[in-house]
Amino acid sequence: MQTRKLGKTGPTVSALGLGAMGMSGMYGPADRAESLATLHAALEAGVDLIDTGDFYGMGHNEMLIGEALKDRRREDVVISVKFGAQRSPNGGWIGFDASPNSLKTALCYSLQRLGVDYIDIYRPARLDPNVPIEDTVGAIAEMVQAGYVRHIGLSEVGSDTIRRAAAVHPIVDLQIEYSLMSRGIEDGVLQTTRELGIGITAYGVLSRGLIGGNTTNFAAQGDFRAHSPRFQGENLAKNLALAEGLRVVAEAAGLTPAQAAIAWVAAQGDDIVPLVGARRRDRLAESLGALDKPLSAETLAALEAALPKGATAGTRYAEAQMAHLDSERG
Repeated sequence: MQTRKLGKTGPTVSALGLGAMGMSGMYGPADRAESLATLHAALEAGVDLIDTGDFYGMGHNEMLIGEALKDRRREDVVISVKFGAQRSPNGGWIGFDASPNSLKTALCYSLQRLGVDYIDIYRPARLDPNVPIEDTVGAIAEMVQAGYVRHIGLSEVGSDTIRRAAAVHPIVDLQIEYSLMSRGIEDGVLQTTRELGIGITAYGVLSRGLIGGNTTNFAAQGDFRAHSPRFQGENLAKNLALAEGLRVVAEAAGLTPAQAAIAWVAAQGDDIVPLVGARRRDRLAESLGALDKPLSAETLAALEAALPKGATAGTRYAEAQMAHLDSERG
């Protein structure tokens, strides 16, 4: 397994990480046995970066990962946990809380559900508009000193917030959406992380299935993509046409669309680790194949010509969510 280092001060991890969110209902029903088998297969293949959030399935995801890891050596896996999103008993989203006491309580529960005594990378999932980032990072730094956390990460924040956070404690990586269809980080954020020596863990590298032509009836499955502008009406038709152009280029290079999309993200810099949301072993195997086939300059250029920056129709989240994304400020 190829490896990459997360920032100047972070751990060395597999060149591809596994995002486990889809194993806990966010993309509709998931098969528990297949999810566990996929986690085991990833670890056996050398994928040691596992990303989760305490709000994925209201703790279900962490417990699932804990079960998969119970017979593994703790030092063989790097666990990344996001916190802060608040949920109601009916599964609704009711706000965000990254205050010091709240995050320490959340950390306590995450350690219990995962069955571990420390978390490798702990990060707020978003910027809390009511809590200075200095307070949030300072509280996590206390947990680093106490031995409950090894490293601090950020997620979906902009350059100003990154600088303020890094002034309090070293930040190892920024988790943020990055793909051929979502290239916003190239307009300032990526330059900031590189200046400060902070890595990128890129999620959404397949644009939640758009790359590959996923047209499932999301609403019928309780899938959050039913509310995504990119999966609605004319936007969906335009985006699938773009994905078809990518498919033609990928297949000419002997790749599947997913492999080409993952390889493109990986090719944007050694400081970037793509996270794939595979929840089946066959999808995982396909994703891992992207590491075996580095893209030529010609293929990279053809992919960007097929899916030019800014061509994607619709925002990556619904309007209300976009308004709260600090990362959109650049």
